[in-house]
Amino acid sequence: MSGAVEAVQQSLIAALNAHPPLMDAIEGIYDGPPPLARFPYIALATGASIDWSFKGGVGRELSLALTVHDDGDCATRLHRVMALVEEAMADGLAQPDGWQIVTFDFRRTRVLRNAVSPWSGLIEYRARVLRGVSI
Repeated sequence: MSGAVEAVQQSLIAALNAHPPLMDAIEGIYDGPPPLARFPYIALATGASIDWSFKGGVGRELSLALTVHDDGDCATRLHRVMALVEEAMADGLAQPDGWQIVTFDFRRTRVLRNAVSPWSGLIEYRARVLRGVSI
């Protein structure tokens, strides 16, 4: 059910856009690495969506992954942007249309780089949602 992923990603993007220090530090937020974007930027990746339903309702457990891409000589700017993402997510997400967020948790971060590519900082969250539940 992609509806849960799409709804929660919209809420996630709204939370990132609402954090001025983060938006001042990046060039943009994209649905994957764009071909000609300037660094640093954030690319969203659709993660796993697994069943989290119960007898009386439909639910999903979603893995939400954000990757910060940066071409700096060192990882200092990358780490600063990653910290700003975590700040933006600290209060959780607004309830997406048609879904109730039951839990929203930080999962992990990871920084990667090889000799021929820019820095990549992965930030993962988990959201558990129920469809059509009023809060």
